[in-house]
Order: sequence, then C-alpha cells, then structure tokens
Amino acid sequence: MDHYFSTEPNVPHDVRTIHYSPRDGVTLTFVTDAGVFSRQRVDYGSHVLISALPPLTGRILDLGCGYGPIGISLARLNPGARVLMVDTNRRAVALAQKNIRANGVANARALVSDGFAAVEGLFAAIVSNPPIRAGKKVIYPLFRQSRDFLTPGGSLWLVIQKKQGAASAVALLQEIFGNCTVTEKSRGYWVLRSTNKL
Repeated sequence: MDHYFSTEPNVPHDVRTIHYSPRDGVTLTFVTDAGVFSRQRVDYGSHVLISALPPLTGRILDLGCGYGPIGISLARLNPGARVLMVDTNRRAVALAQKNIRANGVANARALVSDGFAAVEGLFAAIVSNPPIRAGKKVIYPLFRQSRDFLTPGGSLWLVIQKKQGAASAVALLQEIFGNCTVTEKSRGYWVLRSTNKL
C-alpha cells in the first residue's frame, strides 16, 4: 500500500496548484500531486509550526519536507538562512525542487534522503512535521539521530497532534536532550522544541 512516506509512490498522478500565505503579505505557490502529504492544502500542523518559529539564521534542515511548504516558507521568511529539505519520497522531492524554483528561493535546495542518510554537516535548526503514520519505530530514531546533526545550541522543532502522541514525544525528547518545551498549542497540535545543550 502506498503512503506519503513511500519511496516510490505508484498512485496515478493528480497534479494541482495550491497557494499558501505563511504570514501577511507573503504568498507562495506550490505544485502538489497524489502520493504526497496534504496535497490539497498546506496542513494546519505545518502552518502552526511555521508560525511558531522565531527568526532563524544559519543552516536549517526540513526533515520530511514533502512538496516543500515548511522549508520554502522558512527560506522566504529567513533570507539569511540556508535551508536543506529532505524526504524519502522521490515524487515529493521532485515537487519540492520545482516549487523552490517557482517561488524563487535561492537559499533552499531539496534532495532524496532516507532520514539522515544523505545529510551532511550540522544545523542551527531541524524542523519537522514527522510522518506519524509511519510509526514510532520509524520516527523515534530520527528524533534521536537529530541531536548528532545540531550545532551546540541548535534546536529540534516538531509539530505533533496531542491525540497522535505529543505527550510521549515530549517524554522521549526530555530523555534525549534533557529538555523539551511546548512552545505552542493550537487546535490539538503541539509545537515542541528541544535544544542541544552540548
């Protein structure tokens, strides 16, 4: 069965164009397709995460980028940052690359990566709307590995629904990082921040 976290979705194409405003005065256009996450609109969880993030500089990693709404929004809102967007879904990454060009964000790039497999270097921030449906056996190792890819003082930012395990994610992040703050709650979505204190 195909999921948006499949490497090669086999579902028939259903290309469409959507629009999204990460903040007043900024409108982005995204091409989406079948077989990618939230193809009809930018999902509310991603919007909550984008809205909760402070101004960012340095290298930013969008882990599980889909067609690019989070990473491209952050690149547009933080022109001094450099955004790397990765996803295991090849169709999603191809869309993200197209959407980077369409929105004229020269400070972002997207590539195929199974988790951190193709990722190199350290990041000031890692952001993710993780694929909860993939299960804890898939996403919890990503949370653990993220610490190794953060600069000292760098932060992991996640958005997770309360009903999909936000509280247990907080407990895990406390174990990994020694800290976790719920920075935002909106309509059942929690934005979590853990900082690499090393």
